[in-house]
Amino acid sequence: MNSSSLPARPVYTQVTHAVARAADMATQAYGQGTFSVGGTLLDPLGNELKAIHNNVVVNGLTHDPTAHGERQLIDWYYAQLAQGITLPPPAEMTIVTSLDPCCMCTGAILAAGFKVVSGAFDDFAGINYNRQASFPSLSPGLRRQAQTRYAYPAVTGSARGFARPATGTALSAPFAAGQTVDQADVALCQALFQATVNQVKNTINTDLAADQLHDPATLPADDPLILALKAIDPAALTYRAPARGLPDAGLAPHLQAAARVDLTQGGSGNAVALLDPFGNLLLCMPGHEHVSPLQTAFMRLTRSYAALREQLINNPAIGAEKTRRYLGHPKHGTWVFAKGPDDSARSLMELGAFGSTMEGAVPSENPVPLQYVVPGMSPTALTAWCQQLPPFYSRCVVVNPLQVQSQALIAAMTPTL
Repeated sequence: MNSSSLPARPVYTQVTHAVARAADMATQAYGQGTFSVGGTLLDPLGNELKAIHNNVVVNGLTHDPTAHGERQLIDWYYAQLAQGITLPPPAEMTIVTSLDPCCMCTGAILAAGFKVVSGAFDDFAGINYNRQASFPSLSPGLRRQAQTRYAYPAVTGSARGFARPATGTALSAPFAAGQTVDQADVALCQALFQATVNQVKNTINTDLAADQLHDPATLPADDPLILALKAIDPAALTYRAPARGLPDAGLAPHLQAAARVDLTQGGSGNAVALLDPFGNLLLCMPGHEHVSPLQTAFMRLTRSYAALREQLINNPAIGAEKTRRYLGHPKHGTWVFAKGPDDSARSLMELGAFGSTMEGAVPSENPVPLQYVVPGMSPTALTAWCQQLPPFYSRCVVVNPLQVQSQALIAAMTPTL
């Protein structure tokens, strides 16, 4: 099979029309009640292969915290390859998005190798938050890649705040016939996002505080909630940390087993565990990077936990009240990586996805929600890098991974990683 097997799609040879298409998808996101961002994936001739919008929120619930338009487009691309459809390599493809990509999507884009054209700026979470296309959040190697792949085309018009010169890399095919974007298209992209960002956050901010949560380990073994949890990970609730945020060597076998699977499935041997505020192991997962470079352990785990909560909330036999009482918002949990972040695109994607999963500031009673066992880079360099992330991550969520305190856990994991 080849790309001709895909349904007929529009063709874009002017960038303003492609940005308008992204804005149209953002409008559909607005109608769904999710963050109003949209995008389209174009082949080298400007043929639209797929258009999609943000799907973080569905029916007023967090459906998938990673379901940004760009991430979905990239996973769609790899899903087509898995079905035997021949598509051009990522370096020849262009993602046109209504809003500057966040850290998660930038990590995904750079890891896969796509080109990007952005409509509106995002001064809070966008990778180009300083609007200079200097990408201070990226390591030198990733910065060079972004500067050759990210385009912010000139915007025509006289309206203050929207007209701009071109920055980033020069536009290439398929946009030879039109190199500029009309200010009305950019203004629409910006307005749509601003119209929903706070509204959506308020809609989904219905979870309980940590002191209102109940321990799921107190439920009977045959409780439907427990059975649903164990259907994802049979080892759920078989480990309990001695205190909140303090995993010990008892977690090592779970991380080791998942890391071994990760290696066989195209990953680097990483694994991620989620502990609840009571110290219970909820889920521990490997990645599926043989399917897509975006399917890392953390990406799978955060999506799986969100899907589980959505499923249980919508299950009449369990419902929202019980689900929220026993399976709290992930911002109350402790996420433990077998291997810590490095300065790769994959780690940027995961740190960005962690920020999206938190959906805002982490509660003060959970000071170390993101931990790792074996470092991927020096702690000093990691802290400095996180402090350079866009404001949403560095100042709101305050992404700051720290090594676990348990020397026994570190000693148990180090030889295997």
